Amino acid sequence: MTNFAFFQSRSGETTLGGTSKGKDIRTSNIQAAKAVATAIRTSLGPRGMDKMIQKSDGEVLISNDGATILSQMQVMHPTAKMLVELSKSQDIEAGDGTTTVCVIAGALLDACGQLLNKGIHPTQIASSFLRACKQAETILEGISKPVDLTDRQSLINAVTTCLSSKVVSQNSDVLAPIAVDSVLGVIDAATATNVDLRDIRMVQQVGGTIDDTELVDGIVFDKGCKKSAGGPSKVQDAKIALIQFCLSAPKSDMENNVVVSDYAAMDRLLREERKHILGLCKKIKKSGANVVLIQKSILRDAYNELSLHFLAKMDIMVVTDIERNDVEFISRTLGCQPIAHADSMSKEKLGFAASVGEVSVAGSGHKVVKMTGVKNPGKTMTVLLRGSNKLVLAEADRSVHDAQCVVRSLVKKRFMIAGGGAAEAEISLKLKELSHGATGMDAFCMKAFAEALEVVPYTLAENAGLNPINIVTELRKAHADGIKGAGINVKKNKITDMYDENVLQPLLVSTSAITLATETVGMILKIDDMVVVM
Repeated sequence: MTNFAFFQSRSGETTLGGTSKGKDIRTSNIQAAKAVATAIRTSLGPRGMDKMIQKSDGEVLISNDGATILSQMQVMHPTAKMLVELSKSQDIEAGDGTTTVCVIAGALLDACGQLLNKGIHPTQIASSFLRACKQAETILEGISKPVDLTDRQSLINAVTTCLSSKVVSQNSDVLAPIAVDSVLGVIDAATATNVDLRDIRMVQQVGGTIDDTELVDGIVFDKGCKKSAGGPSKVQDAKIALIQFCLSAPKSDMENNVVVSDYAAMDRLLREERKHILGLCKKIKKSGANVVLIQKSILRDAYNELSLHFLAKMDIMVVTDIERNDVEFISRTLGCQPIAHADSMSKEKLGFAASVGEVSVAGSGHKVVKMTGVKNPGKTMTVLLRGSNKLVLAEADRSVHDAQCVVRSLVKKRFMIAGGGAAEAEISLKLKELSHGATGMDAFCMKAFAEALEVVPYTLAENAGLNPINIVTELRKAHADGIKGAGINVKKNKITDMYDENVLQPLLVSTSAITLATETVGMILKIDDMVVVM
C-alpha cells in the first residue's frame, strides 16, 4: 500500500504532496511579472507618458521606449527579470513593440491567475495558449496587406506610426523619410531579406533643432580638421589615406630618459626627429593622397605640430582622432585600406571622394568634416543628428533606430497590418468565435487568451484620456460588422479605419510580440519551485 503525504495549507484545506508551495511560487511569479508590466503600461501608444530615469551616477534619461526603460530598471525578482529579457528579445527581433510585448505578457499572466483559480492545470493552460498563439498568427496573416519596398510612401506611413509614440513625434515628418531612405540606401530592395543597421552611422551634434537632422550619402566626422599649421579645410577630387602609424618621433618600448650633455647633441636630436617626420610626410605625398585620416594612438602621440606643419606645406588636409571602431566603416564607405606602415603607402590603398570639406554646424560653434560623392562600394549611409541638448539627441537617436528597425521588419516580412489596436481586436473577435467550437479546457483558455489581447486597445484608450469601456465596446462592434482595419484614432477620439488614416505597422512587430509574450508566460506557468544557490 502506497503512503501519501498530506499537508495542511494556509487556507486550512488539506492538499496532496506539496502543491500549495507550487501554487504560492506561481502566484508570486505572476505578481512580480505583472508589476513590471504595469510600471510601463502608461507608456503605450501615441498619448503614452514618458519616464524620467535617474542613474546611479546622476545621469538623467527621458524615454518611453519599453526596452530602454526596462534595461535601466534595477529588477531584483528573477521572474520580473524574465520580462526585461522579453523586452530585449522583441527589440532584437522587431525593434519596435517593446512596450506592447510586456503589456500583453502582463495581461496573459492576469488571465492565467484567473484560470488557475478555476482549478485548471498550468501545463494545460500553457499548451492551450500556444495553440491560441498559432491561431492568432494565422488570423494576422489573413488580414495583412503585402507591401512593395519601392513604394516609399507606404514605408514612411509605417515609420510615422512608430514615431508617433516617441518623444520626438512632432518631428516625424523630418525623421521618417530619413529613416526610410537610410535603410533603402544600404540594401538591394529586390533581393534583400535582412538589414545590417551597423551600415548606418549615427553622428550626434549638439546645436540647432531635430528638424536640422540630415542624411548624408557619404561620411561625417564629428570633429573639424586640424588647421593649426595653416592646412587646407576644403579639397575637391580628394584622394584619402587612412593611416594607422604615428606621425611623431619614435619612442623606446620602455620608459627611458635621454640625457643630452651639450647643445650640439640636442641640435642633432632635433634634426634627426625633423628628418624622420619629413620622410613620413614625403611618403604620404608621393602616394598621391591629399587628405589624411589619422587613427588615435595610445602608445605615443599620433601626430605633432611639426608633422602638421609639413603636411600643411604639402597642401594635405588632416583629420585626426579616428576611433579604432570606425576604421572598418570608413574603409567600406571610402573604398580605402587602412595603412599600418609608411612603407606600404600606395595609390591602390587610397579612397576617393568628390568633395571633402569642413562645415560649420548651424546653431552652434561646432565644425564637422563632410565627405560627399564617395564611390561607396560597401553601401553605407550616415545620419547627422541635431538637437538642442544631449537628452534630446539621445532620445532622437533611439527613436530613429526604432524607425529603422520598422523598415528592417518590413524587409524581413513584407506585410503590413493596421495599427491603433485593430490587429489585437480582430484576433480577440476571431479567437472568441473559435473558442465556441473548442471543447473542454481549451475553450476556457482560448477565450481567456482572446480577452487578454484586448488590453492593448484598452490601454491605448486609457492613455489617451478616453473612456476605455465605451471605446473597446465600439471597437468590438466595428470588427463584428466586418471592418478589419477599425482601430482607435486618438487624434479624433473615436473609432476609424486605420487603413484610411495610414496608421500602419509591420506584421512582424505584432506576430513577434504575441509569440514571445505567449512563450514567456508558458515558461513562467511551468515554474513550481524556486531554488536559491548560495
